[in-house]
Amino acid sequence: MALYVTIHLHNEAAGQAGAFATWFDGPHREAVARLRGFLRADRFEVAEEQIMRDIPQPWRYVSIYELDLPDPKIDLVALGPLIAEARDAGLIAADTTERLYSYAAYGPWKASANWQRDKPLSGISLILANYTIGRFEEYQTWYDDVHSVEVSNVPGHVGMIRGQLADTQVEPRHYCPGDQLVLTAQQTDDLAFTIADFSARARGVSPSGIAMAPRSSGGSTARTVHYFKKISGPEFWPGGIAYAGDLSVYPEKASA
Repeated sequence: MALYVTIHLHNEAAGQAGAFATWFDGPHREAVARLRGFLRADRFEVAEEQIMRDIPQPWRYVSIYELDLPDPKIDLVALGPLIAEARDAGLIAADTTERLYSYAAYGPWKASANWQRDKPLSGISLILANYTIGRFEEYQTWYDDVHSVEVSNVPGHVGMIRGQLADTQVEPRHYCPGDQLVLTAQQTDDLAFTIADFSARARGVSPSGIAMAPRSSGGSTARTVHYFKKISGPEFWPGGIAYAGDLSVYPEKASA
């Protein structure tokens, strides 16, 4: 079994915001929950607060699906017809912005001490990233041993999951500008502060006195960063991000 993360970046058709939300939290969630290997599905809306304000935010919404699959060629593609229902019903804007990208995760969510297990996530940040050609191992080591820890320990950040663009993709396919996916989860009611302190730590000027290590040149600057706030209804697995790697905290799921 292997963990896969599919992101559905989209805009809603005019006047269809309520209908899309009803569809996603109702029949769609029920349908994806029946998929083999299904773990989680949540939906987010782009936040006003962004760490890189000069980067375009072409998508108002993103839906994130996580599945633990024996064979993505069989199971991952099953997401396609379920998402197509919204497209066929005219709920998704026909403005050429819709994108579906699937990533093979390097491992489960990696939580920090900030994570409050009994509370839901407030949002996520999403990076469509790339590594510098010929320096993949350096990029991996920096993220695993240094940067994932630094980022997840920023107040309001609670964990991270990363992955590489999968060989199997959900239709319709489009060029993907980021071979690497970085998802950081948040639990905060002050996203502006979280972003400001993240930036300050990266520049070595945080009032906390904590400074991040210099950014590895193994990570390409060809990347885009997008912050989103959670808008979907209750999670199927309430309160937590460690389910992918620690089923002991969900004994009822582990024994299912």
